[in-house]
Amino acid sequence: MNTSRKRRRPAQKGRQPADARQVAAAAVRDVLAAGRSLSDCLSPLLASLTDPGERSLAQELAFGTLRWQPRLAFWLSRLLERPLKARDSEVQAVLLVGLYQCSGTRMPAHAAVATAVDAARALSQPWAAGMANAVLRRFLRERQQLEAAAEQDAEAASAHPAWLLECLRRDWPEHWQHLVAANNSRPPMTLRVNRRRYTAAEYKDRLAREGIAAVLHAHAAEALVLDAPVSVERLPDFQSGAVSVQDAAGQLAASLLQLEPGQRVLDLCAAPGSKTCHMLEREPGLAGVTAVDLDEHRLQRLTANLGRLGLEAEVRVGDGLRPETWWDGKPYQRILLDAPCSATGVIRRHPDIKLLRRAADIAALTDTQSKLLQAVWPLLDTGGMLVYATCSVLPGENQEVVREFLSRRPDAREEPLAVDWGMPRPVGRQIITGTADMDGFYYAVLRKQ
Repeated sequence: MNTSRKRRRPAQKGRQPADARQVAAAAVRDVLAAGRSLSDCLSPLLASLTDPGERSLAQELAFGTLRWQPRLAFWLSRLLERPLKARDSEVQAVLLVGLYQCSGTRMPAHAAVATAVDAARALSQPWAAGMANAVLRRFLRERQQLEAAAEQDAEAASAHPAWLLECLRRDWPEHWQHLVAANNSRPPMTLRVNRRRYTAAEYKDRLAREGIAAVLHAHAAEALVLDAPVSVERLPDFQSGAVSVQDAAGQLAASLLQLEPGQRVLDLCAAPGSKTCHMLEREPGLAGVTAVDLDEHRLQRLTANLGRLGLEAEVRVGDGLRPETWWDGKPYQRILLDAPCSATGVIRRHPDIKLLRRAADIAALTDTQSKLLQAVWPLLDTGGMLVYATCSVLPGENQEVVREFLSRRPDAREEPLAVDWGMPRPVGRQIITGTADMDGFYYAVLRKQ
């Protein structure tokens, strides 16, 4: 998966959250005030909740609040007499979660207000509970007017920051509304069946016996899309490695590599290892897979995934821009470059992306993508194949990067993709988020002449 090259900020310290609202508010605070990713900050917070129902509610409130934060923040700015100070980030987070409870869940209004007030009362500011009560009750009274006002504001109406909305409109004039809607939707839960254990059809039947409904995916041979998400503990033989959770778009990489016995394969920017494991599941006869990532913490998850699935790979902490620090000098017949990107194709799974990304990030990312392609190309054997992948929907990170690379390298040519998924681009193919139940992904295949 794509590796972020940004330094993590520490979590804000505070009291241990005691219920779902407090956990959700603490996670929202860490994302908005500390710039941390939701996946990093939510997991340890959920550990404070022992009841599965409370954990599920906390996840729903945290994800929902961040998914709709631009609209919730618009409402909050009109409900407050004066803006909150930066030091009041905890109170702001409680208010945003409360607004989401009132507007985005089926919770009765009185319960939404009462539980938000309780969460505010648990904070150190004695005035917070009174403010939460007043703000949320006013929202309920004025909801119709506030919703009408939000529809007149582009950011609030779309729940997207202005810079990203502008990019989507410019790059996808016929599809931007679909992309906005997909980004604001709940994603399906998609499984990758370990073909060493089951076919997708066999595991579908296994799920049915457990009362879990699923359908085969149209484009990914090992993919099953569940009718409704379930905890991994309910998935038969999950712990013994029969199945993993991975979006269907990400599963396409292994098939594009055209793996064969005896090949050496490099997976660059590999953590947390879904594609690494899929390669090994599809082709047991590979001579070896080297999985490299800059982030040592995320590589621990890759190693854990390999262990659960009973697979082996050479796992290295390394910078793709400096292969001389980790490469053994032997060429690879296949390379997957899952380049660090804006992740604008997976916003529906990670709604904090649209709040943490900035317009200025894109130029830096495209520069890194271009440099990674240049750095890793010499590691590819003559006649070998490199698959360039991102989970971005922005052409500047995708076709433009690959087209510029091809113009520089006379020994590289594009391999046409004879597939029935995605949209053909000047170079490669783009999957639009939500199409065929897939995340937004870009793929291009390059052959070394």
